[in-house]
Amino acid sequence: MKILVINGPNLARLDIRDSSIYGDFNYPQLKSFIEESAKSHGFTADVRQSDDEATIISWLHEAADNSTPVIINPAAFTHYSYAIRDAAELVKSPLIEVHLSNPLAREEFRHTSVISGVANGTIGGFGPNSYALAISALKGLTK
Repeated sequence: MKILVINGPNLARLDIRDSSIYGDFNYPQLKSFIEESAKSHGFTADVRQSDDEATIISWLHEAADNSTPVIINPAAFTHYSYAIRDAAELVKSPLIEVHLSNPLAREEFRHTSVISGVANGTIGGFGPNSYALAISALKGLTK
């Protein structure tokens, strides 16, 4: 089964972001980790990244149209993109929100997610393992 993993703004720049928050890996390493984690659970992961809100919305529409389960790290869009939230709500297959860091342990403006209310669940604070945990959760949700 195919799953769609959507990564939002600035995640392709992990190698130059604050490693105390985002870890010591780059985006190609994260992508490989996600693909291997998915494979170990019997999934094929289509891992994508965009800094563009409209592109992410199009990908969510595609997932809704194809009944594809989604893991999404909306990054900064987490806190204010009602357009992405509305597109995520259209996905009737399982949808899990993930974060490398724990948004609740960071600045107060990061404590609000407009996405979590339409997601099956939210996993954050475990670095790349947030994705592995989400993939494991998807396996249970898609049985």
